[in-house]
Amino acid sequence: MRLAVDVGSVRVGVARSDPDGVLASPLEVIRHGRADLDRLAELTSGHEALEVIVGLPTTLAGRQGQAAVTARAVATSLAERIAPVPVRLFDERFTTTTAHAVLRQGGKNSKARRQSVDAAAAAVLLQAALDSERATGNPPGELVPSGGRKTT
Repeated sequence: MRLAVDVGSVRVGVARSDPDGVLASPLEVIRHGRADLDRLAELTSGHEALEVIVGLPTTLAGRQGQAAVTARAVATSLAERIAPVPVRLFDERFTTTTAHAVLRQGGKNSKARRQSVDAAAAAVLLQAALDSERATGNPPGELVPSGGRKTT
């Protein structure tokens, strides 16, 4: 089972895969702040996650801004906290947009979407990472170093 994390300025969306790593689904939304890493570590342990994917926000041109700096910082702190469970950064372009569209199609109004879009975006991110791994045969994204681990 794998977890995915979509780091926002206010909330952190979390999703999980099924045990076979085929399908992703929203898990929960955490308020971004001091306790978010504690909760992410609890979820990783409680779900016996084999890996955690953190969304790396980039522009259409592939550039990284302040949101990417924040996501990298969260990923690094999480990697140190949950080692030896690997943490990977994966491109999250369009995940929130896609999540809003899916929730809108499901009949959710804008207030209901705000409450769940972060976890839905994490599910979109995780599904893209799982699909990428199946298509390429390689682990998705960029491995975040933790302690003495090498990056690949």
